[in-house]
Amino acid sequence: MSIDWNAFTPWSALLGGMLIGLAAAMLALLNGRIAGISGILGGLLKPARGDAGWRAAFMAGLVGAPLVYAAFSALPAVQIDAGYGALVAAGLLVGIGTRYGSGCTSGHGVCGLSRFSLRSLAATATFMGAGFVTVFVLRHLINS
Repeated sequence: MSIDWNAFTPWSALLGGMLIGLAAAMLALLNGRIAGISGILGGLLKPARGDAGWRAAFMAGLVGAPLVYAAFSALPAVQIDAGYGALVAAGLLVGIGTRYGSGCTSGHGVCGLSRFSLRSLAATATFMGAGFVTVFVLRHLINS
């Protein structure tokens, strides 16, 4: 592994992280909701009465933000080194994991850790550990 120092962008990453934190804090303070994407999307797929509006607005912003960005700047190049089968399997595993973990990385990692939730600390450590092990196995043991 090597770092492309010409593409290293700490300031934009810092700004992006600050915007995510601000958005999560605003949703919690102004709406009393946690900005966990799996919970927001899950609640939109099976909405409670009067609960779909803010969820739809949140998802529209999530999908629309890159489109607005693309109107003013070129989107970064995306390279995916996996086939469609692997992507579908990975998506299903992530979906199953978020159900068993009672949330996703955004809910636990951003919102839960900022609230000092021990459950979110355990979940985030598990997410990260599983990711480390998966990359190690795929890149170094299976060599794919």
